[in-house]
Amino acid sequence: MQERRDQLRLSCRSLHGHGAITPAQVLADVARWCEQTDARFESYGRGALIEDFEARVAELLGFPAARFFPSGTMAQPIALRIWSDRAGLAHVAMHPTSHLELHEERGYAHLHDLRVTLAGPADAPLLAEHFAALSEKVSALLVELPIREAGGQLPTWEQLLALGAAVREANCRLHLDGARLWECAAFYGRTYAEICEPFDSAYVSFYKGIGALPGSMLLGSRDFVDEAIVWQRRCGGNLYTFAPSVASAAMQLDERIARMPDYYERAQQIALVLGNVDGVAVMPEPPQTNMMHIFLAADAERALRVRDQFARDSGVWLFGNARPADVPGHCRLELYVGDGALGIDDEIVARGFAACVA
Repeated sequence: MQERRDQLRLSCRSLHGHGAITPAQVLADVARWCEQTDARFESYGRGALIEDFEARVAELLGFPAARFFPSGTMAQPIALRIWSDRAGLAHVAMHPTSHLELHEERGYAHLHDLRVTLAGPADAPLLAEHFAALSEKVSALLVELPIREAGGQLPTWEQLLALGAAVREANCRLHLDGARLWECAAFYGRTYAEICEPFDSAYVSFYKGIGALPGSMLLGSRDFVDEAIVWQRRCGGNLYTFAPSVASAAMQLDERIARMPDYYERAQQIALVLGNVDGVAVMPEPPQTNMMHIFLAADAERALRVRDQFARDSGVWLFGNARPADVPGHCRLELYVGDGALGIDDEIVARGFAACVA
């Protein structure tokens, strides 16, 4: 079943994400870029390819230093470990839907002996008032911008600055889970450096919105990054070479960032279209980034069956997975608006989702 669905998805235009692509296509693009730029393998994080890219991203985000990591699952607990060790307090806080809490098997506790307090409501951003309500002191607060599990919600600019001020006042460190940071600038109308300014450290991903091979970056002060490099080695993350992943990110970063306003505008339009389809709801409304969660008045199995049939009939793949929602007989799904959605008409979008709830 899954293999047939994968083949169907590859044969279709995709509303979700940047469109389906094969490993052969990805690696051919990377090879072509490496040839054009005369790229050379780096070794254990040393070499022009990786160091130039680290410097480029550090400047873009306004941090003194950066280090390429194989994954955020490794990078973010390391950041929290460093801040906790420096404070002499192995207690941190994060949003209830943080990726570290939901999807990483509590690696922060098993590998770094960290204790976590969850702060703020699950369906809304973490604000200064939620931080102030913590009953115990914490060494660091992790904040995700935007919150994926809440449909890509963001605090307002004023709320973000207020949170940063409250954390500084408490002599605590603020870490940014920027897995989807690239998607935030269109909403805030600010540079990435301005968005990162309240934070002491940050993580960004390159395989999500940028569409690169797996890879991430951890950013902060020079001494923070130097300490993170030691932990990277301890955790087995200082690979002999990151060349394919670095090249894949470096060759796409500027182009994808330049398109983010277009993705954001298209997400607004899709939300308007879906708002006119009975049995379909969008969260948040309107979207605050180029991603949203969509609720359908249909169970998940039915939605997936109709999606597959619509793909066969129209050649358009509407969405990825669907899962049960809190309301019985309803489901929810995530829609990321990227290159794929730019070339698909509103009429097809409306017809496809209407079929799911018919």
